[in-house]
Amino acid sequence: MSGLMSGLWTAVLALALPQGTLDQGVLVIRNDTVEVAREAFRLTSAPSRGDTSWTLTTSVRYDRARPIVRLSPVLVVDFDSLPRTLQYDVADGRGARTILGQMGRNRLTLREVAPGAERAREFHVTGRTVVLDDSVFALYAIAAWYAGPQPVTITAIYPRPARREELTLVDHGIQATTVNRDPAQLRHLTLTGASTGVVHIWLAADGRLMKVEIPERRVRAERRPGD
Repeated sequence: MSGLMSGLWTAVLALALPQGTLDQGVLVIRNDTVEVAREAFRLTSAPSRGDTSWTLTTSVRYDRARPIVRLSPVLVVDFDSLPRTLQYDVADGRGARTILGQMGRNRLTLREVAPGAERAREFHVTGRTVVLDDSVFALYAIAAWYAGPQPVTITAIYPRPARREELTLVDHGIQATTVNRDPAQLRHLTLTGASTGVVHIWLAADGRLMKVEIPERRVRAERRPGD
């Protein structure tokens, strides 16, 4: 798609969404061919500190096994694409808790609050930094913002296990793939260096997240048709 057509489509998309909403939809998450969850997400923008900030709100519920797992992060990203704040409500085998994140000078502080307990941890970060979760796939749309003509190194913070990893993001350009078994030509990015294996990120021409695959986990999340 030409740059002009991409710009026109982005404008049409913006008109079709509520004011301030850049994207919203549902990702269907499958393990092999079995649907295990659906993730509803919304990306909005708002003026902030004289610039623009973005808020990604997403929620996923894994209920095919016990205990049921509910993951609901709200991530605010500053104008420089760095995370500003995080409020992450988690309910899993460890019980219910909230993880609060705050970016400071060269550090990201995570504070986990649960009934009767609280703990905090700081991560030293410089340069490109993202918040990720192996089971929350809309977050990879933010990581994709750093992609460019050359491979780049990004620091990924995983709040639930309180883990830090250095990943390499590579843009492979437009490639053939499928989404919901339909053929598609999408922009293909890969993240390497993660403990869970290579992550494949697929974007539409207008930047919308269409698919995320983690082959070593036999997991993929695909945008629901029509979203």
